[in-house]
Amino acid sequence: MFAESLDLPVGSSPVQTSLSPLACDPAQTRGRRFAEAPAPTRNAFQRDRDRIVHSTAFRRLVYKTQVFLNHEGDLFRTRLTHSLEVAQLGRSIARALGLNEDLVEAVALAHDLGHTPFGHAGQDTLNECMAEHGGFEHNLQSLRVVDQLEERYPAFDGLNLSFETREGVLKHCSRANAEHLERTEPGGVGRRFIDRTQPSLEAQLCNLADAIAYNAHDIDDGVRSGLISIEQLLQVELFAHYHQQTLAEHPGLSTKPRRLLYETIRRMLSDQVYDVINTTRLAVVQAGVRTLDEARQAGPLVAFSTEMKVRSRELQRFLFAQLYRHPQVMQTTGQAQQVVRELFAVYVAQPSEMSADFAANTDLHRAVADYIAGMTDRFALREHERLTGRRLL
Repeated sequence: MFAESLDLPVGSSPVQTSLSPLACDPAQTRGRRFAEAPAPTRNAFQRDRDRIVHSTAFRRLVYKTQVFLNHEGDLFRTRLTHSLEVAQLGRSIARALGLNEDLVEAVALAHDLGHTPFGHAGQDTLNECMAEHGGFEHNLQSLRVVDQLEERYPAFDGLNLSFETREGVLKHCSRANAEHLERTEPGGVGRRFIDRTQPSLEAQLCNLADAIAYNAHDIDDGVRSGLISIEQLLQVELFAHYHQQTLAEHPGLSTKPRRLLYETIRRMLSDQVYDVINTTRLAVVQAGVRTLDEARQAGPLVAFSTEMKVRSRELQRFLFAQLYRHPQVMQTTGQAQQVVRELFAVYVAQPSEMSADFAANTDLHRAVADYIAGMTDRFALREHERLTGRRLL
């Protein structure tokens, strides 16, 4: 069953008043790479959030693709709106679980800072271009952005975020890259991928909030674009359940398809949130963990119930086949890949075409990858046209 069988949280305070023993306490942070005096009016994670929001990379997210390219419509999600939705969902769940909302918000707002232009098409192509030069991982790139590539402070590169925020940003990492991180920062954010331990519950929560958010908004954007239909979605049990439930309570919405879709998605989101809350509470009790360190040693604790996980994966498979692999999307994807591939080749051959800071980097291929990854969709297209004389997309 769905919401009918859930022990829904009742009377939750809209303001976080206390933290669970399993939450990250900003007063007990593992600190920053470069020591700084505490801020007088903000805790460590609030300070991280503020630095992220004011970063150049964060502003660029407004012109970076989620599924539909930036020029394809004003109402489609971008990396920026997606990050805001992840932060909203994450904070709601964190509040109910007694986890640290400020840390969840900071991680959510930073988790896509390393994404390339053109979404996964750009990421995959840049990884191919970098195959013989260390590859490209967008999660690792997000860490590079906050650790190195942002240039805002006189005493250090990057944003100098706290360990806990950086740990949450690096949600995936290959063994080779983890070992490289461990050599440069012993016991740092790469260690858990070697030891196979878990990140904080706040980081685990952001991973799941990310999936919940993009499943929901990709339904909305997919229907709005005309690439998927309600009739197709009714074949997916997770969507069909809430669609039928909405019509049963509000039959008048049968003539108002947009409101019907919004209410269906709202109910689906709400029950997924409640499912995570209750499943996580049960998992913590069953694992018998009482401290943050014990939680890191346990298996993943923030999760869907088995039933919700099955239905969520069915929805993901549907979106992959019917939306992400739609012929119209694939055509655009192919052109976007061509843009990235040709930009990479030009910059490697003519580094002076990049901005001076990148052109001066002795690790040329990594500098080119950093430069391209930082581009917005529209800047990449303008650069491609300038350098090749051809207009794509």
